[in-house]
This record gives sequence, structure tokens and C-alpha cells, in this order.
Amino acid sequence: MAEYRSTGTLPTTVILTSIFKPLLLLVLLSLTISASSADVSVIAQAVDARYNHLRSLQAEFTEVYRGPGIERIESGTLWLKKPGKMRWEYRSPREKLFLSDGKNAWFYLPADRQAWQTPVRKLDDLRSPLGFLLGKTKLQKELQGLSLAPDAVPSMPGNIVLRGVPNRIADRVNQVMLEITPADQIARIILEEQDGSVTEYVFKDPKENVEIAEDRFRFVRPAGVEVIEGEFGQ
Repeated sequence: MAEYRSTGTLPTTVILTSIFKPLLLLVLLSLTISASSADVSVIAQAVDARYNHLRSLQAEFTEVYRGPGIERIESGTLWLKKPGKMRWEYRSPREKLFLSDGKNAWFYLPADRQAWQTPVRKLDDLRSPLGFLLGKTKLQKELQGLSLAPDAVPSMPGNIVLRGVPNRIADRVNQVMLEITPADQIARIILEEQDGSVTEYVFKDPKENVEIAEDRFRFVRPAGVEVIEGEFGQ
């Protein structure tokens, strides 16, 4: 049997592999990051283009709030109209109304016969991330560090989930996740707050550029209803 004698020198192929394998991994990693960034930019720009060109939007929504020992599920109809007008009409499990005419906002609880009013500029509300989609904006500017969220499971096959930190409510919210359909529509918004609570909005049956009367965004105080100026109740 031939005796193997070590010369103390590694074969050239081993040396080249040792050198170029890490370099190859770095190149592949950089290409993956670049591709992901490019994908996010393309997706964000497509969503921007779709919503920034809308005049109005109507959709059915389900809102799920999860906090320590609490889960609250509500549903209703949402209307949005430029510039900055919103109407969230809750029907289940109890009626309530969130309304903005672009200048002032109201939160109305019919059963309590109370309504809260505040200027939109002072509004600190988790519904606001959808409202900006009907203005001239860019997701990558509104959401810091916008990126793909491969660990988030979309509600429908083929949808993509993005995540980022909202500039305007970063003091309250750790991150926002947006589920995007192949048609560049937002199907779901998830807001993870700093206190550990999570609010999720699911949108269905969207109708774009529908005619919405201006009266739908005006709050007319019903007789006997107290109007309180200040922060909203939930």
C-alpha cells in the first residue's frame, strides 16, 4: 500500500475554494438584498400609483383588536374621499361612527348619546394610516425601513406582506404590516403598538372611484347628544 505523505501544503483547489466561497456568499447575499429592495420599491410604487390616482374608495372592513386578556372584533363599511375625508361606520357588535371631513373628526357612540370632536391636525388615531393612501404620498417615505415580511403569513395565497414603521405615529406603533394583493390593493393592515396590543383591519369588496355624497362626511348632532371636545373614546 502506498504511503500518504503530507507536504504541509493545501491543494490549490482547496485554497481557491476557501477564498472564493465566502466571497461568493457575500455576492449572493448582496444580490438578494438588492433584489428584495428592488421588489419592495416596485411594489410600493405600484400601490402608490393605484391609490394616489383614486378619487374615492368604499370597502367592507373587519377590525380586530388584541390586547392583554382582550380580543374585540368589529365590522362595518368604510368610505374614503379626497381630500382627507373618512367615514368608518361600525355595525357589529354595536353601532358607532368615526368621521372626518378633512378638517375636524368625530367619534360618535349612539348608545351612549355622546360624540367627541377634535381637529384632524390633533388626531392621534390608528385609523389614520389608511387615510393617507388617498393623498399624494409614497409608502417608502411614510413607512421607515419598508421591507418584505417573509415571516408574516398572508390571508390569501399570492398576496405579499410588507412591514415598516409609520413616521406619524412612531411613538405609539412599533410597526405596520400591509398585505398587498396581486392587483396592488391593500387587503389588510396590522398595527403593532408599543404596549403589545395589535389592531388588524381586513378590507373586502373594495369599490374604487364611486360617487360618495359630501353629506356622508358631515356630522349632524342628533337631538339630545352631548358633544365633547377632546380625545376620542373607544
